[in-house]
Formats: sequence, structure tokens, C-alpha cells
Amino acid sequence: MTLLLFIAISLLLSLFAGMAGAMLGLGGGVIVVPGLTLLLGIDIRYAIGASIVAVIATSSGAGASYVRHQVSNIRVGMLLELATVSGALAGAYTAGQVDAKWLHLVFGVVLLAAAIAMWKRREEAPQAAKADALADRLRLHGSYFDRSLNEVVAYRVRRTAFGFALSALAGVVSGLLGIGGGVLKVPAMNMAMGLPIKVATATSNFMIGVTAAAGAGVYFARGDIDPFIAAPVTVGVLAGAMIGARLMPHVRRRYLKLAFTVVMLIISVEMLRKGVR
Repeated sequence: MTLLLFIAISLLLSLFAGMAGAMLGLGGGVIVVPGLTLLLGIDIRYAIGASIVAVIATSSGAGASYVRHQVSNIRVGMLLELATVSGALAGAYTAGQVDAKWLHLVFGVVLLAAAIAMWKRREEAPQAAKADALADRLRLHGSYFDRSLNEVVAYRVRRTAFGFALSALAGVVSGLLGIGGGVLKVPAMNMAMGLPIKVATATSNFMIGVTAAAGAGVYFARGDIDPFIAAPVTVGVLAGAMIGARLMPHVRRRYLKLAFTVVMLIISVEMLRKGVR
């Protein structure tokens, strides 16, 4: 494969990954990593290193837009980030000690679990009549204007401690697999904590950049970030993220949830197949 063809494929793959990542709160890494390994044959460690850099770009592009339109819940994001950053450091260190095939298998299992969880819960998470005391004390509840419905949606946060624990696990996954942790953060905030899917997606985009940055230093020190791979991937993901951030507010919530489920299911099957070979 020529260099120009490699760059062209990387840019197109990353553009799509950035759009999907911004709209689903996944950071794009969930598509970039299997795309680079399955389509271009790149070693998964270098794919993860490029993905980590791209995730930071996604958060910068899409996260800023969601914050500006007041869709992200900043208080929830800052609280959960305390857990995810710690987990990301642990996951990034562990990735250097694990055989590549196990990374594929872990990646596949995590995505499959997320897909099943979202599929079983097709409707919006029911809002709790009374939020937990911690959410009340920290004033985590909020509202946002849904452009697709043309109305203000108010919500109350629940099970804050459980969401915090899941965010620590999401951080480990982020550092281990270079996917920003959104694959677990979005279901955790939506299903466990009661945030609407659009708020969970926007808040995840706000968080993933910080989480990825925590693990990026470890990958860089280990030499797993190749600039010739990371550069086109980052450019494509950033452009796609900015497009996706503009589209997401106009998409109905049930379509976002369906898209999340389908993407997770397809990629999980492919990564599991690669892991057992």
C-alpha cells in the first residue's frame, strides 16, 4: 500500500469515526482502533496510541460545541472525571504488560456488553421521582433544550455513587484500549444515573479528552504513538467530530440509541474474531 493511499483511507475512516464518536459520545476511538487494525493491518498498540491522540481532538472539537449549547452536564462530568483519570492511568500501564490478542478479546467483550445493555433498554431511562442525597448536595440535576423536540427537557440524577464506580471502570478501559471510555460512560450515565441520552453523549464528549490525555503520556513514553499514523487520524477525527456535533442536536434520541447499539455490536464481533485467531 502506498503512503498516499494509506493517508486517504486513514482520513476517510477517521472522518467517519469522528462523526460517529461525536454523535454517540464514544470519542471515535471505538471505530479508529478496529479500523486501523482490521483494514490497514496496523499493530493494535500503535492503533491505540493514534486513537488516544484522536480522542483528545474529538473532545476538543465536539465537547466545546456541546458545552456552548448547554447540553453537557459540567458538574456530572467533573465529578466522574475524578474516577476516570485514575482508572486511565492504571489501564495505560496495564496495556504494556498484556499480549495483543487479549486486548482484542477485552475490547470485544466490553463492546458486546455495552451493546446488549443498550439493546435491552430501548426507551429513555425513566426519571427517578427522588434523586439520591449526593446528587442533591452537589446540584447535579439539570435541563437542556432538545432541538429535535423543540422543548426543554429537565432531568434528575440518581445513583451517583454507582455511576462514579462505573466511571472508574470506564477509565481503565480507556487507558487499556484507547477508546476514551465513552463506551461505558454513556450507558452508565444514561441507564444508571438517569441522564437523557443526548446529555450523556454530550457529557461523555466533554470528559473523554481529559481521560485520554491522562493515558497518552504513558503511551508516548513507551513509544506507542507513531506520528505518521496519528497525524492523519487526528485530522480526520477532528473534522468529523465538528460535523457530528452540529448534527447531533437535530437527531431524535431513539435513533442515537439504536445507532449506538448497532455500532457496538458489529465492532465487538469483529474484534472477538480477531482475538481468537
